[in-house]
Amino acid sequence: MYQNVFASIKRHPVLTYFVMTIGISWGGVFLAAGGVDGFPANAQEIKTLLPIVAPLLAVGPVFSGILLTGLLDGRTGLADFAARLLRWRVRLRWYALSLFLTPLLAALTLLGLSLFSSVFTPGILVTKDKTGLIIPALAAGLVAGLFEEPGWTGFVTPRLRQRHGVFAAGLILGLMWGIWHLIVAVWGSGTPSGDFSVLLFLPQFFFYAAVLPAYRVLMTWAYDHTHSLFVAILMHLSLTGNVLFIFMPQGIPELLLLAWYVSLSGALWGLVWLVLNPKKKE
Repeated sequence: MYQNVFASIKRHPVLTYFVMTIGISWGGVFLAAGGVDGFPANAQEIKTLLPIVAPLLAVGPVFSGILLTGLLDGRTGLADFAARLLRWRVRLRWYALSLFLTPLLAALTLLGLSLFSSVFTPGILVTKDKTGLIIPALAAGLVAGLFEEPGWTGFVTPRLRQRHGVFAAGLILGLMWGIWHLIVAVWGSGTPSGDFSVLLFLPQFFFYAAVLPAYRVLMTWAYDHTHSLFVAILMHLSLTGNVLFIFMPQGIPELLLLAWYVSLSGALWGLVWLVLNPKKKE
């Protein structure tokens, strides 16, 4: 029986990873939220439980990625994983991309939208406690990158690239990355009375369905050139920290938040087209 299970995992490593990751993460979130009765959560419940829910969600990718790497590739695979994690000697432009791409696009899209409404003013420009905004942003981004990328980039990306090009591999992984987040979107879409709110859910859904796949294609493209898990972690840190914290407009209504995510996804998909379709030299 065990031999059959192992053979199945070996034949379908990426599918196995997705099933394991979603099962572990969703199961942890479901239990932390208190089962069915905890869905959806209102703002106060989210504030109370998020420090528990977020780590339980994040443990799925890192656990599945490292476990399956060891199971399928043994010590050699784990050594290669460690080497990619510590590979920091890459060209400076990849550090510039990983750290400054997201804040640049966030600033440009919000600047354009702010011409129509001051609601789109980046949070970092209006908050009085900038340190109190930046430190949690860096912490959240670092935790997300360290826990998620050993799975998404460390395990899945190289295997998808064996069969698919950069765009297809990034798109497949990006869509699964978005699906993996959906339980948190559902959980976090409750009204004060505990009812499910489509208005609260829609911006989150669009972020996971459109922004994340585009960004994952760019992450796959960067990994293809660097083979550095370290760079992928920095890119993840930048996305989480800048979009969800530092540049997030304060008190923005749900529909205007959706408008920002639409604009941001448009900028990202445009950049995807540019980097994957470079002009040929004459």
